[in-house]
Amino acid sequence: MTNEQRSSVPLSMTIVLLTGVAAAMWAAWLGWDQHRDVHPDGSTTGPYEAWQVIGLGLGLLIPVCWAAFRGHGTAAVLGTSGGLALAAACDWSDDASGLFVIGVGMVALGSAAAAGLAVALTSTLHKAVAGAGRPGR
Repeated sequence: MTNEQRSSVPLSMTIVLLTGVAAAMWAAWLGWDQHRDVHPDGSTTGPYEAWQVIGLGLGLLIPVCWAAFRGHGTAAVLGTSGGLALAAACDWSDDASGLFVIGVGMVALGSAAAAGLAVALTSTLHKAVAGAGRPGR
């Protein structure tokens, strides 16, 4: 089965869909937690807990792998990293130091790398499974 046969959703629509999904998942996992935790020694952490970020990452695996399986690996990377960068920019833009731009860039690069890895693994696994089902292999 070729990418054209598997994909009934246009590439641009997949990018838009994944951008929206990534931004919505940011809001669901991270958008509601806006306070920093102050510890007894005066140090602060946050505003996000590790489980929130892990949940966001694991939740995004589903749409990224779906897009990769449908032959839209590029859309998976662009949509996911774009949606997370957009959400981070909206969430962090009130930072007085102005350093939020660096954080947004790091989110974009990190999410693109993670989505790219997920796409590569999904595509490789899909090809291996599809190849194993053919006679003579």
